[in-house]
Amino acid sequence: MRVALAEDGALFREGLLMLLQAAGHEVVGSVADGDALVGLLAGEDADVAILDIRMPPEPDGGLVTAERLRERHPDMGLLFLSHYAESHYLMRILEIGTEAVGYRLKEKVGSVEVLSDTLDRIVGGEIVIEPVLAKRLVERPRGDRKEVVDTLSPRELDVLRLMAEGRSNNGIAAQLFVTPKAVEKHIANIFSKLGLQEDGSEHHRRVLAVLTYLRSQHDRR
Repeated sequence: MRVALAEDGALFREGLLMLLQAAGHEVVGSVADGDALVGLLAGEDADVAILDIRMPPEPDGGLVTAERLRERHPDMGLLFLSHYAESHYLMRILEIGTEAVGYRLKEKVGSVEVLSDTLDRIVGGEIVIEPVLAKRLVERPRGDRKEVVDTLSPRELDVLRLMAEGRSNNGIAAQLFVTPKAVEKHIANIFSKLGLQEDGSEHHRRVLAVLTYLRSQHDRR
């Protein structure tokens, strides 16, 4: 996998570079700010760009840079890294795109296995959300959507939380120790309770289901 990296912290950047190389990925460039990343990718192809959310040229330069990259390279995946799991960051990320994007805490991608799994899922077109943030958003609904949340069973909430992390049906089944058929049934119930009728693809309805809960948390800000 070809990866481009932008991180203004020199030590973390070097550590991440070593992890990527240890995992067998080809790092096409490693830079310290968003402008340099845009310039790098003007001449290099990459499957995924890894961006620090809080880096130059602005306080949230990673988000601004990602908007530019998604416009110029719509098929390239984007992995955002931060020290903080913040719902307002996530909402901005999902405005940039709802496919092939990820938001992970820096402290959680410190192993070859976790980093490679995250990148593989992003390249596969999934949304990958830091589990602690997905769990918090699903379990602490706010606003007008609270009544909808109350209609979901504990197991349906578990399924929705894993959906929010970007897990596939098989991945959810493995996490919950149930069959993929059982997961499909739970997801169908979630779609029904959220009023997501069969007038779109399952992927589209999955995204809408997750966004309903993300926005329920965002509404209280």
